[in-house]
Amino acid sequence: MVFPSKKEDESGLSSYYNNKTTIIQEARVFNESPISPRKCRALLTRIVYLLYVGETFGTQEATTLFFGTTKLFQHKDSALRQAVYLAIKELAATAEDVIMVTASIMKDMQPNSEVIYRPNAIRALCKIIDPSMAQGVERFFKAAIVDRHPSIASAALVSAYYLYPNAKDVIKRWVNEVQEAVNAKSSSTFFGSSGGGGYLGFGGGSGQPSGPQTIPSTSYIAQCHALGLLYLIRQQDRMAITKMIQQLGGGKSGAGTTLKNPMALCMLIRYAAKVMEEDPNVQRQVLELLEGWLRHKSDMVNFEAARAICEMKNVTAAQLTKPIAVLQIFLTTPKPVLKFAAARTLASLALTHPASVATCNIDLETLIADPNRSVVTYAITTLLKTGNEASVDRLIKQITGFMTEISDDFKVIIVDAIRSLCLKFPAKHASMLTFLSSVLRDEGGYEFKRAVVEAMFDMIKFIPESKEQALSHLCEFIEDCEFTKLSVRILHLVGVEGTQSPQPAKYIRFIYNRVVLENATVRAAAVTSLAKFGVNSAEPALKKSITVLLNRCLDDVDDEVRDRAALYLKVFREKSLADTYVKEESVFSLAALESKLVAYVKDPSATEKPFDVSSVPKISRAQAAQEAARPSTLDTLGAPLSKKTADTPAAPSAAEKQSAYLQQLSEVPEFAPYGPVLNSSATPAQLTESETEYQVNCVKHIYKEHVVFQFNISNTIPDTVLEQVSVIMQAQSEDAGLVEDFIIPLPALTAANSPGIVYVSFTRENPELYAIASFQCTLKFTSKELDPSTGVPEEEGYEDEYQVEEVELSAGGDYIVPSYASFGSEWERMKSAPSATETFALSAMESLKAACESIIEVLNMEPLGGSEVPSSTSVHTLQLSGLVTGGGGKVLVRCRMTFSRGQGVTLELGVRAETQEVCDLVLAAVGG
Repeated sequence: MVFPSKKEDESGLSSYYNNKTTIIQEARVFNESPISPRKCRALLTRIVYLLYVGETFGTQEATTLFFGTTKLFQHKDSALRQAVYLAIKELAATAEDVIMVTASIMKDMQPNSEVIYRPNAIRALCKIIDPSMAQGVERFFKAAIVDRHPSIASAALVSAYYLYPNAKDVIKRWVNEVQEAVNAKSSSTFFGSSGGGGYLGFGGGSGQPSGPQTIPSTSYIAQCHALGLLYLIRQQDRMAITKMIQQLGGGKSGAGTTLKNPMALCMLIRYAAKVMEEDPNVQRQVLELLEGWLRHKSDMVNFEAARAICEMKNVTAAQLTKPIAVLQIFLTTPKPVLKFAAARTLASLALTHPASVATCNIDLETLIADPNRSVVTYAITTLLKTGNEASVDRLIKQITGFMTEISDDFKVIIVDAIRSLCLKFPAKHASMLTFLSSVLRDEGGYEFKRAVVEAMFDMIKFIPESKEQALSHLCEFIEDCEFTKLSVRILHLVGVEGTQSPQPAKYIRFIYNRVVLENATVRAAAVTSLAKFGVNSAEPALKKSITVLLNRCLDDVDDEVRDRAALYLKVFREKSLADTYVKEESVFSLAALESKLVAYVKDPSATEKPFDVSSVPKISRAQAAQEAARPSTLDTLGAPLSKKTADTPAAPSAAEKQSAYLQQLSEVPEFAPYGPVLNSSATPAQLTESETEYQVNCVKHIYKEHVVFQFNISNTIPDTVLEQVSVIMQAQSEDAGLVEDFIIPLPALTAANSPGIVYVSFTRENPELYAIASFQCTLKFTSKELDPSTGVPEEEGYEDEYQVEEVELSAGGDYIVPSYASFGSEWERMKSAPSATETFALSAMESLKAACESIIEVLNMEPLGGSEVPSSTSVHTLQLSGLVTGGGGKVLVRCRMTFSRGQGVTLELGVRAETQEVCDLVLAAVGG
């Protein structure tokens, strides 16, 4: 027999061996008599392998294999039986009539069956049965949950996770058994013999088997699975979760806890941290528990408790002393996993508490020589955030040595730390810029290169002394840059910043090279950048040279490049066009423009009037560029992803929200005569707590002559239906300027079809005025119980009311939207426009920064200058710009503030707008 050489093409053999058609043909071994366990196990392994690598079987093929596999239940080979269970679990999702094998599986679930069969049978059964059958097998699962064998208990508990989404009511009845599994001592079963040579030496005498015996086990793994299921059942009841944590916590020291499994304790710590975040009132008690777990004998429990304390909101330096001490010990341990975990946590904590983390700097510097480069990366990152200015050069020298030895992901972390360090120590910009330019020439992917470019962008923006050198490095980089997006962004920046350089002509060569050598997208960006130099240059010779270069671009093969060149040649000849298309610092918000255009197209009378582009808010070009940039801010650079955001899907954009609202409103015929929606709330106002039985939030829609309140209502109580659901709104003042039209109630609302929508419509008595009002809201409904067997509500119910939070119709967010403007020129242009000035005493404000944040939040306007407040100043000016819906036009606000300790902030508010009503609206919003 000749064996194939390794040099031969093994992929062909593997493809044949794991070919789906071949496997289906070979499935006849399942029908052989007698059954060959070895052949069947090999074939089952190939079937499961194919399914794991993504191969799919058709319904008929899966059904044939499934029932062929079930014939192997008649054989007693334990290894074969385990392979059978593995295969039928995977095939059950595709095969038909799988329920027919339930009897065979349940036979292996009996208490008197082999211990090795029962866990596999339990796991397979949860994939086979229909959720409606969960009640029929309830007694088997209950018995398995409290079984003294840990593998059986764990199998039942984990299977309950899969059944819970579709059989919540059944699983919730298992609370007592699950609680018992949490508290029970773990054990494992073995088969001993009565002779001296028996298993583990137990027994003695005749040498005959003595049957199953039980010995203690130290894993206690079932506690971990039971705790997870218990939390899943009680997760909607915060009080029950808090009580569970206190009971299982074991007191201040944590020594009295019934949880012996370290992973279970880690889960309990995470639940405790979540409760503490949602309810600050229990922070002190939970913090005592966490500090007790810092002294646990398990390293993973120590670390989890330390990390939970470090991630607390508003944690103080005193509270961080103990967890940092634990993490510092981990830094010196020989275990790489603990060193990595501690360094990563300290790197994240250094963003908010660098002084507290600085106590670990000696140990962190020792880690620079660690053979694990991942540990070194986080150690260096932490040192960069906590070190002083004198240590910057030494650290950068050490970083340069191993940058080529780490992956791009860790390179990004290092570059992000350098990026934030640039702003912390501006005097060291030269050495940091040299480091960034050197790594920019190294090999790397897009994310790494973008991180370096972003760091240089920030240096140009915040450190003027570094501008010339940074621009030169970026221009050299685009000579051989392989990433189109980065080339376009750099060309845009050079066009903006290079025109202000003492020698702007030196950048022209780099830009024009892109016109000659790059793809169409980069060429178009280069043409725009050239035009900015021509428009903003005061040198006639330079403008003439750029005109020659743009004329050459008129012969380009790409129409976008030709059109841009033609446009800018025209712009050069007319100053008014140059001010509009080149020097203008603002652009339309694309999200707002899209939503306005959608509303315009859906409006039946749209063809009768042109689109009003003045109603679209604007943003600065810098903001527009940031939309395509990395979402992380300077405050979060280098930090690991939090557990909240790591697996969280991206939130819908503003345009997507507006489009969804328009779709919902268009389906209500009562709103058809109202015309287009002028504005909708960007974020729904929450009117109830997240854990209450009825959850309500409100979205406000502003029309020209109406206001519609959309209440999104959820019913979280199972087996209950709410009928004729409505919201009663009562204005706090009689002269609110709004008259209620009608309420569109919700006929029925159950937990299954939540959320539902209730609309309340009001007419604006005077559309020229902007009504500001506060409404008391009451949820009114008829509650009825549902028959669990039929799902039909009872004939009789009872009327009930539920008080929710007040709803406010205010200036910010309802009538005013942020819109960018050049404040100086616009303020001067509106000198003769309606204006108003008033002085306010903000005694509750403890700083100018707090006053600025409050004013921006109340007015919902774009801060154009003064949003960053120096800590040493007592006099400050904040400039705001906005756009008023419904044709109100632009509104500008100048806030002059003085701060004196003990008296708060004195505010002089100056407003200029298109109409006097808008001025009054802004003053009323701040005064209210």
